[in-house]
Amino acid sequence: MTVYKTIKPVALIIAAVFAQQAAASGYHFGTQSVTSQSTANASSAEATDATTIFSNPAGLSKLERSEITGALTFVAPSIKYSVTSSEYRAGGNGQPMSETDGSTSGKITSDLVAAPHIYGAYKLNDRVTLGLGVYIPFASSTEYDKDSQLRFHMNKLGLTSVAIEPAVSFKINDRHSIAGGVIAQYATAELRKYADFSSAMSAPLPPALADRKQFQASVEMKGNDWGFGYHLGYLFDINDRARIGMAYRSKISHTLKGEAEWSPEGAISKNQWAQLSHPQGGGYVAKENASVKIVTPESLSVHGMFRATDKLNLFGDVTWTRHSRFNSVDLEFEHDKVVANTPVTGKKSNTATIEPNWRNTYKVSLGGSYQVSEPLQLRAGIAFDQSPVRNAASRMNSLPDGNRIWFSAGMKYNYKKHHEFDVAYSHIHVNDTTFTAQAASGNDLDSKGRASAKFKNHADILGVQYSYKF
Repeated sequence: MTVYKTIKPVALIIAAVFAQQAAASGYHFGTQSVTSQSTANASSAEATDATTIFSNPAGLSKLERSEITGALTFVAPSIKYSVTSSEYRAGGNGQPMSETDGSTSGKITSDLVAAPHIYGAYKLNDRVTLGLGVYIPFASSTEYDKDSQLRFHMNKLGLTSVAIEPAVSFKINDRHSIAGGVIAQYATAELRKYADFSSAMSAPLPPALADRKQFQASVEMKGNDWGFGYHLGYLFDINDRARIGMAYRSKISHTLKGEAEWSPEGAISKNQWAQLSHPQGGGYVAKENASVKIVTPESLSVHGMFRATDKLNLFGDVTWTRHSRFNSVDLEFEHDKVVANTPVTGKKSNTATIEPNWRNTYKVSLGGSYQVSEPLQLRAGIAFDQSPVRNAASRMNSLPDGNRIWFSAGMKYNYKKHHEFDVAYSHIHVNDTTFTAQAASGNDLDSKGRASAKFKNHADILGVQYSYKF
């Protein structure tokens, strides 16, 4: 049997892509406050409860009492795909391309995912208010059938993050408030991807070995990291009816570290596993450490509120996110510093690179609230959320993101001044998207072939929230 050269997928890089994506657009928990969700996140200037820590911590100074707020958000995402073409990668010495076998359609999201958030605000005195928020900025996963024709691109991807943000707000005077918060963010990621070892053979497959599924293997990877950033906020009451504000959330640097572990899937890869995993054989390492450095993007939000009547409030928000930070990321494998060769050139390499070429994005939200009676308030909003993905060639099959429109509605109910209940529902329409990918160049540690697919996407969000004011 011909000795194989090392081929590995771009593993932690993909986890990094997911983290970057989920910090703004993408399939993620797009709301950390049910109060804000009911207006499509347009009401950042309202500062009606402790969840203002996430949208604008300066709003803490506007709260009349100390309080504790707990929220539970249920997300029902739907991403369905259909493969339009998929090929194995050509080998290093004339190995021809052929159609990938396996399933061509399916759903890659869970039916329902829940995320809890909790916030607290303490009025230290008339000018200073302290706050603490523990929330989930993003948590989502996509998983294909193991025999999907897109398995050599990405077969499973998941990431969960938890952020802890202590904040302090200072009331300069009756019109101006400022605030700052420190963000500690913990992220965990997991993925599964397949590789085709036949594409590393030095000659075309003999007829007896033409079934390339016999040569495949899969990798499972998990990684985690803490990252730290900061959050600034400002609110200005222009008069008794109008208020404007700004909030800035900093970038957060992560070095995701984890372990990649391979398993043979095909008959030939199982038979040759000892040779493949021997450093002097294929130069392949069945288990090793890997790491990747990423920077999640900063964002700037400008928002306003206008009291049109004693019962009607209008809200608006524009949020800019610097997604262009994510244009190139390098993944480093620990063991490959010594023995690994790329499939075609034979150069020593411990790095794989991805260049998605993302763009900066805007989200524009408009909403309002209407006080039906003293305890009951109705709320609604609409938003346009731009995707950072430029085109089908830069889109990932595990994150087939597209421009989206939010439609939200909800209500707030106050009971005996100390208790406040919020309920919100949002339907998120996501444009149908397409995915196209070229085969791996042979200069990196990947074995994917050419592929294309279509996606139909949408999501529904239900949020419930309770605040106790004391």
